[in-house]
Amino acid sequence: MFKLLDAVALTHDIPAAGLRRGDVGAVVEVYVPDSMEVEFVAASGRTQALITLAVQDVRLLGDQDLIAVRSLAETDG
Repeated sequence: MFKLLDAVALTHDIPAAGLRRGDVGAVVEVYVPDSMEVEFVAASGRTQALITLAVQDVRLLGDQDLIAVRSLAETDG
């Protein structure tokens, strides 16, 4: 279902990684049968998180999605 470099959105918060539902990442590795490595980056290009996720943890982005920006400082508060 997922391919390398697919843009995906997180389906739930992952506080330990500073990630929130809707954060956008890129699939950088696919593991058979049902997990993948996803990289989430800050607007500056710095990697915020590189984590292994199950297919149900993300969804593909599409034309119905709008990209937004949030401050990482909001993650702590």
